[in-house]
Amino acid sequence: MGPVIRNNRRIDPVTGQPRRGKHAASQPVGTSGAGRPGPAGPQARHGRTDEEAGITDEGTGNDEISGAAPAFTPSKGAKDSGPAESSAVKELQNQLAERTADVQRLQAEYANYRKRVDRDRATVREQAVASALSELLPVLDAIGQAREHGELSGGFKSVADSLQAAVGKLGLLSYGQRGDAFDPKIHEALTHTYSPDVVEDTCIEIFQPGYKVGERTLRPARVAVAAPATGADGGDIAERPSGDL
Repeated sequence: MGPVIRNNRRIDPVTGQPRRGKHAASQPVGTSGAGRPGPAGPQARHGRTDEEAGITDEGTGNDEISGAAPAFTPSKGAKDSGPAESSAVKELQNQLAERTADVQRLQAEYANYRKRVDRDRATVREQAVASALSELLPVLDAIGQAREHGELSGGFKSVADSLQAAVGKLGLLSYGQRGDAFDPKIHEALTHTYSPDVVEDTCIEIFQPGYKVGERTLRPARVAVAAPATGADGGDIAERPSGDL
């Protein structure tokens, strides 16, 4: 006679119903009810019982049978974490505001720095151009005198025209014409006379033209100035004694 395997489970694995009777827990595997053979369960087909597989009634609780999970109850520490989290958020917001202000301040400082650098660069360039052009003023004066005397011709005329065009591109401007109102800021009076033909101090002769680059005067125009011959009372200044002037 071979070994007898007894099923001690309280629930029938085939029907899923509780076993009844005094000897229900000691029935051999493969029987159901009052000793009637029944279909073998998965454990019987594989030749293993629940005891051999390590499964017992004590190993399974009511929660595993019903499949219900225990309700989650927040702990006291989790309830008290709300104010702490709010304080941390406020601290982060304050830090973000400070960093934003720092970035904006740095951006403004950088913008001012760029403007200052651009302004300084333009000033340095203007100074360099003015220094170079100042050295060419005697050459331009010689070209002007040659043109007045009709000696500017041939290849020399082409060179002179090219030079004047080049300095013009660099921003050099020539000024000073007969009839201009005398301005001591840009004119240098070499002679002074009186004339009934003018109503204000006027440049009547240009000895040397003036030159400027932008708002910078490289050399004032050297001129002869004529003042009105009549005074404020309408009298002729030229006929007055020198003590009455």
